[in-house]
Amino acid sequence: MIDLDVVKQHCRIDTDFSGDDALLNLYTAAAARYVQTWTRRTLYEMESSPGYSDDPDSILLNEDVKAAMLLLIGHWYANRESVVVGQTVAEVPFAVEALLQPYRIYGV
Repeated sequence: MIDLDVVKQHCRIDTDFSGDDALLNLYTAAAARYVQTWTRRTLYEMESSPGYSDDPDSILLNEDVKAAMLLLIGHWYANRESVVVGQTVAEVPFAVEALLQPYRIYGV
């Protein structure tokens, strides 16, 4: 989906460091599933992806979706536990939903 080097740059990780690659790949896949679940659409990388042209509920991996995914991945990478002791609890950053809102299917 999103190139691992782009994810590393967003998370401010040296591209030569590979110790967290598996974790970053897991977060990237989870972010893609989050996009699909929140928008109620199927995420495709390109218009030429198999099934895209036949799917009325498709969404392309455009710049808005990539930015939302990178925000999620960065948030999850920086906050690896479900609860942070001694800090205010917050939901997923509002910017993620603001970026995805135009693509959401309502009323389903």
